[in-house]
Amino acid sequence: MSHRKVAVIGSSNTDMVIKSDHLPLPGETVIGGKFTMNAGGKGANQAVAAARLGGDVIFLARVGKDAFGKEAVDGFRKELIDTQHISVDDEMPSGVALILVDEKGENSISVSLGANEKLMPEHMSPLQSELHKDSLLLVQLETPIETVAHLAQLAKANDFRLILNPAPAQALPAAVLKDLYMITPNAIEAELLTGIPVKDDESAQKAALTLRASGVQNVIITMGSDGAYVLNDDLDERVSASPTNVVDTTAAGDTFNGALLVALNEGKSLKASIEFGHKAAAYAVGVLGAQNSIPTKEDLISQS
Repeated sequence: MSHRKVAVIGSSNTDMVIKSDHLPLPGETVIGGKFTMNAGGKGANQAVAAARLGGDVIFLARVGKDAFGKEAVDGFRKELIDTQHISVDDEMPSGVALILVDEKGENSISVSLGANEKLMPEHMSPLQSELHKDSLLLVQLETPIETVAHLAQLAKANDFRLILNPAPAQALPAAVLKDLYMITPNAIEAELLTGIPVKDDESAQKAALTLRASGVQNVIITMGSDGAYVLNDDLDERVSASPTNVVDTTAAGDTFNGALLVALNEGKSLKASIEFGHKAAAYAVGVLGAQNSIPTKEDLISQS
């Protein structure tokens, strides 16, 4: 484990999945589906990925005072994640996602953010005592934008390095972008942030230049099996993805971001950190499911 702590700030959900032969039409009941319940949420997935890949992880999140919240926190502890700053909301339930999947893999998802919506700027204060100059933080957009904006200011004031994975896609205030150390949108998110459809290296570079002009120091646009386009003061290129057999892409982006966080924290170069992220994501897409598909460091060693 690296001695310097990293922090992941974000959502924790419980995914309840029913797989049946077809998705129900309005008013229809479909009988005979298979039910599974899995830990999820972008923040939780990224925290678990970072912990399994060797990071010393603090997770800041908010859960409800219910069985789902307790089970989630117990799960994080088993992953050796520092959970002391996961707060409990007395009124809101824990976040849940209800997911219906048909035999072709098409899905229909409804998410109740619950307590995730109550992760507020004041819950960020422990970071100042837990972290040091140059510490890395990773955040996504399944919690309030005001909390993300506060985190950007906090990072700037304390010389922390804040990485934003801008998912799910939404517009961002200019004030947030200018204080970011790094942003890691996928092609769809990059288009929403810049207005530039990302189809190839040329358009990826154009979108990355637009984000750099907003004040972001390092831009990584992930492009699925095509790899990732990286742009900063020293790099301007596409880093190829690791070859893989795709079974299920769920949590691939979260695995990439968690792995990237750990590699950067260990002092690897940005290009080497992206390559490590690709390797971890390639493993994840070869396994069915979300958190259960996220590899450990040992998994990646045995694979190579």
